[in-house]
Amino acid sequence: MPTLEKLLSKFSKEEIKTLGYLIKKIISLDWRGLDVKKLKGYPNFFRLRKGDIRIIYQVKDKTVYILTIERRTSKTYK
Repeated sequence: MPTLEKLLSKFSKEEIKTLGYLIKKIISLDWRGLDVKKLKGYPNFFRLRKGDIRIIYQVKDKTVYILTIERRTSKTYK
């Protein structure tokens, strides 16, 4: 599994600031005002969307596991 540093290396400094804010909100389990959806067919897996950035994460026993941070492309959902 890639490290958070490796996942963030793909983004600009401004995007990293935004991602830092989003990750703090995810970890605090305060999702108000965020575009979060539960992923169908997967227990406790969620997708957070901010512009063309997607964060996929899992929540187990109030612990958050960030699985991936990706930029949406034309191949994202194929």
